[in-house]
Amino acid sequence: MGTIIVGAGGHGRVVLDIFRQAHNVNPVGFIDANPALHGKFIDGVEVIGGAADIAALTAAGVDSALVAIGDNATRNIYAQALQANGIRLVNAIHPKACVADTARLGRNVVIAAGAVVCAHCRIGDSSIINTASIVDHESIIGRSAHVCPGARLAGRVTVEDFAFIGIGATVIQCLTIGRGSTVGAGAVVLRDVSAFTTVVGVPARVIRESAEALVPSAHAAKIRIA
Repeated sequence: MGTIIVGAGGHGRVVLDIFRQAHNVNPVGFIDANPALHGKFIDGVEVIGGAADIAALTAAGVDSALVAIGDNATRNIYAQALQANGIRLVNAIHPKACVADTARLGRNVVIAAGAVVCAHCRIGDSSIINTASIVDHESIIGRSAHVCPGARLAGRVTVEDFAFIGIGATVIQCLTIGRGSTVGAGAVVLRDVSAFTTVVGVPARVIRESAEALVPSAHAAKIRIA
């Protein structure tokens, strides 16, 4: 039996390093949508094909995967497709991350080096808690969200599905960051952020509002597991 990493870019390299640091998963290969990478080696692990090859790989003994793709919507779509094909999704938790015993983690979750997930937090499927970020007590991170490196969420913050918290951003306690929204790098959020909205600055201000249709299925047509 074996595990594959879906996505051979920078985030895929991070996930591979987490697996190696944790000594709990030895991936048999990467899968990537870029044919130019097929047959190449990433930090000693081969890119063994694309999405169309996954069914053949499962027949050859691959039974688990982690989707290491930065784009929230694409990561979610791959994760759902893999599960629909009977592939178990695993987590990557760096041994130098701090995760409270009372925290609850979904599947296909990445918690990178130096990240802190405090008491009674909930981390949804396919979310990324990136390097040195802080998710304080009783916060809820939805599905396929991304808390970027150095971001800080105070207690009882809710980050809804597909939201993106930029590098070094700060969110004060008890706020909600809406579905599909973006908090810009270094922003300081002092009030709730509506769904599909981009905020930047100190204090954070709205610079863009988007249509809901743009978020969950933007890349669905590009992904086929045969």
